[in-house]
Amino acid sequence: MLKQNLQQKLLQKLSPQQIQFIKLLQVPTVSLDTRIKEELEENPALEDLSLTNLNEPEEQYPDRDPDEDNFNSDEEHGEMDEFNIDDYLQEDNVNEYGSRYDQNGDDEEERKEMPLAVQNSFFESLQAQLDMLPLSDKDFVIGKQIIGSLDDDGYLRRPITSLTDDLAFSQNVMAEDEEVEDMLKVIQGFDPAGVGARSLQECLLIQLRKKDPNDQIIKKAIMVVEDYLDEFTRKHYDKLERSLNMNSQELRAVVSEILKLNPKPGDSNEVNTKQMQVIPDFHIKNSDGVLILTLNSKNAPELRVSRSYQEMFQHYDKASQKDKKLKEAVQFVKQKLDSAKWFIDAIKQRQQTLLKTMNAIMQYQYEFFLSGDDKNLKPMILKDIADRIGMDISTVSRVANSKYVQTEHGTFLLKSFFSEAIQTESGEEVSNKEVKKILEEHIGKEDKRHPLADEKLTDILKDAGYNIARRTVAKYREQMNIPVARLRREV
Repeated sequence: MLKQNLQQKLLQKLSPQQIQFIKLLQVPTVSLDTRIKEELEENPALEDLSLTNLNEPEEQYPDRDPDEDNFNSDEEHGEMDEFNIDDYLQEDNVNEYGSRYDQNGDDEEERKEMPLAVQNSFFESLQAQLDMLPLSDKDFVIGKQIIGSLDDDGYLRRPITSLTDDLAFSQNVMAEDEEVEDMLKVIQGFDPAGVGARSLQECLLIQLRKKDPNDQIIKKAIMVVEDYLDEFTRKHYDKLERSLNMNSQELRAVVSEILKLNPKPGDSNEVNTKQMQVIPDFHIKNSDGVLILTLNSKNAPELRVSRSYQEMFQHYDKASQKDKKLKEAVQFVKQKLDSAKWFIDAIKQRQQTLLKTMNAIMQYQYEFFLSGDDKNLKPMILKDIADRIGMDISTVSRVANSKYVQTEHGTFLLKSFFSEAIQTESGEEVSNKEVKKILEEHIGKEDKRHPLADEKLTDILKDAGYNIARRTVAKYREQMNIPVARLRREV
């Protein structure tokens, strides 16, 4: 039996403009230029004034008058949407929102493109070494397949049998596993040392075996990596001394030799493209105790809606009649004009939101920005700033997670200014960053032969007036990427 029910649901859907703004908001400054270039390539109705000659003569669109065309009927004209060209017309000074925020003078040096270093990549370097060897055609193909199968760290993570299968199916080369193994040993002799290893242990051994085989320290280092790597990584130095009959001085030399090795040989000859250059979104200047906030000029691009597209739209819209082809043309132009206008509005909104959020953070942490002392950082959570600026917590989070501010005390990620509150014995609320600073200082000064355990660090904090549990100390230590006491121990 079928039943019909009437239900009411409250749904909140984001408009395309809101989605575009959210995406732009979380884009860091270093990537904003790329995002704008993508939009300029996709939308001919959007123009970058820095790339456009404003004095060039206006083009006439189109060559023929659409009124002279044969139109289907007057009824189609009645069905057309009404367009208001004034929505798309802008003053010549379209970047007034940019000029207000760009108080840094837009230094000419910032406009110059960074020169690119000419160098071989990691894989090109290996291929060049392979090319120099007198190999048979078969061995050359096998070697090339091995190089192409290495990961960015320089390791071969795939089993030999998989490479043999790949050679058979993709290269039509029938090779035995032993032949692939032999070529792998050849590649393991390439620079950088350790390349082509299948494990960390093999990587370290390859590097050690390239050193002086008669050196006693090298011999013992090989023994440690071959038979006691687990004990070495866990820093069970007492066991190593007993097992290898070494004194502390010899062990120190062995440990030092192993620590010189490169666990990721693929990184040694490669520019790390994963690391983005940090370009600050904001600048804070201290002018005799008064903080002045400015937005990086790169966040205020000179964009406008294309004049030629405005004229084209105006021309088509004046036609007394419109056939199907012209109607489609008008819809296309309108879509591009809308898209350009929305993108410019989203850029404006992005700038206003960035400034509003950063200004609230600056006012909240005024003492810190004046002194640069972590002890002056107030406890501050996302909700504190969201309430001040009347925006959603998620909006503040998007700004804080990807934006940087440059001050006279250094360049900081906005996220670093947010912290939980901790109550001292006197009842005063302080930032947990203050506690982390104290932990870092004591760990930095500890005797590395007898590092401070979490229990001892907890006692130190209690003596300083911070009543914190041991598990909280462990959490803060992990957040600062500081290992446990046993792993901090040195011989």
